[in-house]
Amino acid sequence: MPRTLDTADVLDAVPRGLLIGGAWRAAASTFDVRDPFDGAVLAAVADGTGADALDALEAAHEAFPAWRDTAPRERGEVLRRAFELLQERAEQAALLISLEMGKSLEEARGEVRYGGEFLRWFAEEAVRIGGRTSRLPEGGGTVLVERRAVGPCYLVTPWNFPLAMATRKIAPALAAGCTVVLKPADATPLTSLWFAELLREAGLPDGVVNVVTTSRADAVSDALLPDPRLAKLSFTGSTPVGRRLLAQSAEQLLRTSMELGGNAPFLVFEDADLEAAVEGAMAAKFRNIGQACTAANRFLVHESVAEAFTARLAERAGALRLGRGTDEGTDLGPLIRESAAERCAELVADAVDRGATVRTGGARGEGSFFEPTVLSGVVAGSRVLEEEVFGPIAPVQTFADEDEAVALANGTPFGLVAYAYTSDVARAHRLLRRIRSGMLGVNAGVVSNAAAPFGGVGHSGFGREGGEEGIEEYLEVVYGLIAD
Repeated sequence: MPRTLDTADVLDAVPRGLLIGGAWRAAASTFDVRDPFDGAVLAAVADGTGADALDALEAAHEAFPAWRDTAPRERGEVLRRAFELLQERAEQAALLISLEMGKSLEEARGEVRYGGEFLRWFAEEAVRIGGRTSRLPEGGGTVLVERRAVGPCYLVTPWNFPLAMATRKIAPALAAGCTVVLKPADATPLTSLWFAELLREAGLPDGVVNVVTTSRADAVSDALLPDPRLAKLSFTGSTPVGRRLLAQSAEQLLRTSMELGGNAPFLVFEDADLEAAVEGAMAAKFRNIGQACTAANRFLVHESVAEAFTARLAERAGALRLGRGTDEGTDLGPLIRESAAERCAELVADAVDRGATVRTGGARGEGSFFEPTVLSGVVAGSRVLEEEVFGPIAPVQTFADEDEAVALANGTPFGLVAYAYTSDVARAHRLLRRIRSGMLGVNAGVVSNAAAPFGGVGHSGFGREGGEEGIEEYLEVVYGLIAD
């Protein structure tokens, strides 16, 4: 059993300023970070401006040559030390995540484990940045191909995984030899500030990682994206915001990575192991209170097993315990804000108006709580099928055969992840070819892993985070010809 930590002590350990050039400094104003459980103020942190962001970029620009030229092994050792420190302080990190984001402590501990793996993985990848040599086919010279760090990067992270989204971007950037300016979401900046201090303790040189917290994201992005010193943008967030940032990035022809929204289908075929499918559905839908871009959004179930699957899923979902995330025993905490709960209520009402049946849940609780919900008989055109839910709602729609299932799965411009439960190995291989998504979980309700390339297609964005491919996002290819 993890030891109990004092909340005040954990919050007191979090810096409240802007990290620029290795020093914490105040801003002209602050903004409040609130507990989504009851709206209580957890901390007031620096509210950075566009001018602050440019100072951070200047620090990253100045630190870049030395960090780029640092031996890959040494860069990897910094990441390894950060990984080890995170393991030592895992409970502290989990409590902080739960406080500011609302998820249960158990899920926050899972995020710490997951986020830490990016530090460990890219510590190992730092020394594996490859190149090649070859003779010209016609002779007369040698081709040299190398990969080098692109330069200072602007990393924008969302609120739903405040540690893992930071490590997933910062770790490959540092392993590649890049420096960064991190802008965490204003709803959950405390974990990023805490993690930045941990990186300093791990031996990261001044200016390599800079953090600008702000309630005015547009002002920070508007200042940074046109600046010629910036080499890359990596963004995780909504598709509309991603489009806007891409348009701004075009002027400087920035390297960009975009991890955007999703509308993940969860397919259950007639030959599926229903117990395993329900278990996978619970993880794919209700993990993180449904607030994940990888969350199953549409449950497409073969008509012959739809009732059995739905009944079991409703029973499991209805047994989940709601409460404050930091209380042991809580399964689902509150949504990030009250407007999110109100939107969930609207989505359920729309589905019911069109003929759906509420099998469990369906109602708002106090504040930003929303009951875990399962809907059956959901018809095409319902908002809950067409929009990214980002909440604990599982709508079930039926299909008659594989072709219809694939057509329904692909009936969206998004393509981040899909899930499928089947005992037919040949079908699993067909689905990998036929379903339009960047990732597919077959008989698995969770696909994210630091050793695998995470990312989507279509309106879900482009670029990959994790795996051997993740570090490539922060490298550029250089070719040299050496004549004989």
